[in-house]
Amino acid sequence: MKKALVIIALSVLAVSCEKAAQVKEVKTAYVDTSVLMKEYTEAKDLEAKYKAQSEEKGRQLQAEITRFKQDAANFQSQAQANGQAWAQQRGAELQKREQQLGYAQQALAQQLQQDSGVEMDSLVSGVKKFIKDYGKKNGYSYIYGTGDAATVLYAEEKFDITKDIIKALNEKYKSEPKADKTAVKEGEEAKK
Repeated sequence: MKKALVIIALSVLAVSCEKAAQVKEVKTAYVDTSVLMKEYTEAKDLEAKYKAQSEEKGRQLQAEITRFKQDAANFQSQAQANGQAWAQQRGAELQKREQQLGYAQQALAQQLQQDSGVEMDSLVSGVKKFIKDYGKKNGYSYIYGTGDAATVLYAEEKFDITKDIIKALNEKYKSEPKADKTAVKEGEEAKK
């Protein structure tokens, strides 16, 4: 009876050791997404592009606002000299202009936000695809994201591959022909 128990125990031990040898090591890592987006060259270029557009269009609008303020200041001094009827008519015109400038500011902000949002969504989608391909290529079972919207509450720093991803993304971005991107973006704008 003792021999039978020993044989069964050894059999169970052998089977469990064989299964343990078959279990694949789970390779995990994480990427700090807020650092990634700050240091990724394409994201920086996109931010700079929309900042420049905002400043340029903002300057044009600011010039109109300055003219409006000058007209409003002149209105105050001219209202007494030209009478109440003139003041009411001119005041209504100034109010209408002020509303139009407000609408123009809102429209500009919305347009820039919409345009940058579309490009940023495309960029984020491309980064996610890149990380997925990177994970497959490098044998990762999981790659987690940390940052502003943290999905990982703790991870050892040795599992942080953010710098590797940034380096690989920047190399990929530098190697892409810029003319193709410009032509694609111009084609998208022509569709609008």
